[in-house]
Amino acid sequence: MKRFIRDLLRSSWVQRALGFLAAEYLRLVWLTNRFNYDPANVYDIVEPAQPAIFAFWHGQHFMTPFIKTKESHRAKVLISRHRDGEFNAIAAERLGIGTIRGSGDHGGAFHRKGGVGAFREMVQALEEGWNVATTADVPKRARVVGLGVIMLARESGQPILPFAMVTSRFIRLKNWDSSTINLPFGRGAVVGIDAVYVPPDADAETMEKLRQQVETYLNEATRRAYAAVGRPGAALG
Repeated sequence: MKRFIRDLLRSSWVQRALGFLAAEYLRLVWLTNRFNYDPANVYDIVEPAQPAIFAFWHGQHFMTPFIKTKESHRAKVLISRHRDGEFNAIAAERLGIGTIRGSGDHGGAFHRKGGVGAFREMVQALEEGWNVATTADVPKRARVVGLGVIMLARESGQPILPFAMVTSRFIRLKNWDSSTINLPFGRGAVVGIDAVYVPPDADAETMEKLRQQVETYLNEATRRAYAAVGRPGAALG
């Protein structure tokens, strides 16, 4: 029975159905939450810096397709090649976001799970004028920024824009990244801090300092976002 269920969930039609349902559910959440932005003119600030690397914490990623508000905001998101990532990719594409399939940062070990190809594809996407969205933390180590996003900024010459996007109503899962399933009919907040630029000749010490800076900015954005929706304690999860 377990094998049957596993094979069923891996089937293409089930993955397509799950992706469709996930996308339409997230669209409902977006439409029924009243979102505020910090700073209020965030798009006026961000647009001149594009194409950029939009970075966020793993587990806070479900609503991020909706930061794309104009057709000119072309974006691609890095999604795992794991079978669980398939319906996520289908959902993202239904919401108008391109996908890049590969692993995240494993402590700089990009050879794992197609990481080298994904890294090159992200660099190429930025060169072609696409924004790239990616989780910043090391897999299985929540709220710890990996060097991958720093290396991407160094290689591409594009800025990292750390941000948090949350809702007041959510279900928090008990998994490694404390994923939040956003719920409809509440309040939402999108908070960005400052852009982080990585010099093309950045050495290991500089990259580590900038890695810590991105981590600090993401934690601060998360704290401010949850405070803005009246859930200050939720930032600790």
